[in-house]
Amino acid sequence: MARVFCVANQKGGVGKTTTTVNLAAGLALAGQRVLMVDLDPQGNATMGSGIDKRALALSVYDVLLESASVPEARVRSEKGGYDLLGANRELAGAEVELVQLERREQRLRAALQAVAGDYDFVLIDCPPSLSLLTLNGLCSAHGVIVPMQCEYFALEGLSDLVNTIKQVHANLNRELQVIGILRVMFDPRITLQSQVSEQLKAHFGDKVFDTVVPRNVRLAEAPSYGQPGVVFDPSSKGAVAFVAFAQELVRRVAAL
Repeated sequence: MARVFCVANQKGGVGKTTTTVNLAAGLALAGQRVLMVDLDPQGNATMGSGIDKRALALSVYDVLLESASVPEARVRSEKGGYDLLGANRELAGAEVELVQLERREQRLRAALQAVAGDYDFVLIDCPPSLSLLTLNGLCSAHGVIVPMQCEYFALEGLSDLVNTIKQVHANLNRELQVIGILRVMFDPRITLQSQVSEQLKAHFGDKVFDTVVPRNVRLAEAPSYGQPGVVFDPSSKGAVAFVAFAQELVRRVAAL
């Protein structure tokens, strides 16, 4: 059965999409069967996987409104080596349409259960706001992976996210837990980042992943070529870190 993980952080610009795309490709390189779900109307994870969001015949929007199933809507990211449930601007309208529907926060969960046997991992790229889309992701997941920069404001955003996860756990999804915190865009030359990193480890202990993803220009360049960074430049520091993170996640899941 697939392990379903949300990549979420209520703070924008912390590398959620970069983390999701490169983790999916890293897991595929490790021989895992992966489905990535793009729940962000911007569709950046879709484009970063080499799929033109404007050309999608069916998307996660259709799955949420139950006009298509996951097998009908998924496409293959040949460059990434994983399956993708893509997103585009249509998804922004789903917010409004879902409000009036029954089981509005459980629709993605029901759709993914039908393909749980097809995959080892399902990764969900959530939008930066706490919306009905994010709620669908959290209700579908066994756990949350939190990418964060080691900066002061990021700590405040993290406490908000942890409270949200506790509320969803208590009211909607008893399986949901924080799987781990991934330190991204890390620059060891900046004293504050090292201090925040130590604070994270002191407060969250083994919930902080051992892998640290450095700030890396090759990871930032990769989406413009429609490729995950681990495929675009496998020898770059960022790519090496994400491959190591994928392997660490596989080990951590096996120990759960």
